[in-house]
Amino acid sequence: MKILSIQSAVAYGHVGNSAAVFPLQRIGVEVLPVYTVNFSNHTGYGAWRGPLISPADVADVITGIEERGILPQIDVVLSGYQGSEGIGDVILDAVARVKAANPSAVYSCDPVMGNAKSGCFVAPAIPVLLRERVVPNADIITPNQFELGFLTGTEPTDLVSTLASADLARETGPRTVLVTSVERPDAPAGTIEMLAVTDDGAWIVQTPRIPMKANGSGDVTAALFTAHYRSSGDAADALARTTSSVYDLLERTHESGERELQLVESQEAYAHPRMQFAVTQVR
Repeated sequence: MKILSIQSAVAYGHVGNSAAVFPLQRIGVEVLPVYTVNFSNHTGYGAWRGPLISPADVADVITGIEERGILPQIDVVLSGYQGSEGIGDVILDAVARVKAANPSAVYSCDPVMGNAKSGCFVAPAIPVLLRERVVPNADIITPNQFELGFLTGTEPTDLVSTLASADLARETGPRTVLVTSVERPDAPAGTIEMLAVTDDGAWIVQTPRIPMKANGSGDVTAALFTAHYRSSGDAADALARTTSSVYDLLERTHESGERELQLVESQEAYAHPRMQFAVTQVR
């Protein structure tokens, strides 16, 4: 499998491509990373250095890949945080080019906008771009519950409303929705869930909540789920493998006391997930 991953990059720590590439490689995926920024560290520190890469330069890198004759071999285009409308246009153009070269290729979009605690933390134009132009062109989307609500104009709060919101999102284009953080009032205290919804059904998995904020964990989640699902076509299995890997990554990071994901130290969790959490079909 080959994945064209168009995301940010940092020298220190693990977000964007700096979070997604290594876990994908560790499960045997060939990744072609295209960077949209090249920062010293993620912006959560409040200070960083390095350049935003212009949309024209990002497009130029993709054109160079196309000139090597590689696009027919690309199975997936993966995107995460989109820093500007211009980058969104470049990503959509890349998706169109890849699908023209390989009609079986899919586009997986992590529609990064914000979360319930922080609200939206992207430029005001980005959520509109994602909702109106990017998501309708995606095959897979991996929003959290807050982002799913914005995309659909709803307020998902429980399983029924989250399923309904996922179906509304699927009506706009993407056939697969992974809701990466489901919080509902009737779930046991100290837990969090992920929900996958496809044409074949819907599945949920519950894990203990690890009390930490981990920048980049969503990027790992989107990458692993996309690769596993593209490989097997089995959403329940992809959900189980992704959940196992990401939970062990977060647990190791929490135990380390470090702020940054212990990405390399957790590599066995990607290669050989323990499959320790039960996945339940809910529809």
